Amino acid sequence: MSENAIMAKVGSLSFLIGIVIALIFGVVQAWTLKSSEPFFSTSNGGIVAWILVAIGGIIGILTVFGKGTLTAKEVPGFLFAGIALVVMGGVFQSQTVTNITPYIGSLLAGVSLSLSIFVAPTVGILAVMAIWAMGKDV
Repeated sequence: MSENAIMAKVGSLSFLIGIVIALIFGVVQAWTLKSSEPFFSTSNGGIVAWILVAIGGIIGILTVFGKGTLTAKEVPGFLFAGIALVVMGGVFQSQTVTNITPYIGSLLAGVSLSLSIFVAPTVGILAVMAIWAMGKDV
């Protein structure tokens, strides 16, 4: 197996693992959202958040070096979708949304927060890469 194939496997496995962790702990966050201490406010939640950030950073760095699963043509679409996820994470954190339908609102809030934590580093790294690419052509 070539180095590019191995790095592509690492990138795709990292993305899959990150999504699974984000979904699982998003449900945990939703379960504890109405308590006095939501999951991501605890020390264990902080560790999970750092793991999600690290995995997101790895995916972004692999993509910058052309070793990840995202191609140059897919980066603008990923940036758009990632920004939408991060914005969605902020919108669903309002108390109004979680009070509308306690179970669905909390689930949306928890999952969107954990997905935002996971995707934000990748979006940040790829946004800097896109700005760099635009700037160097000038």
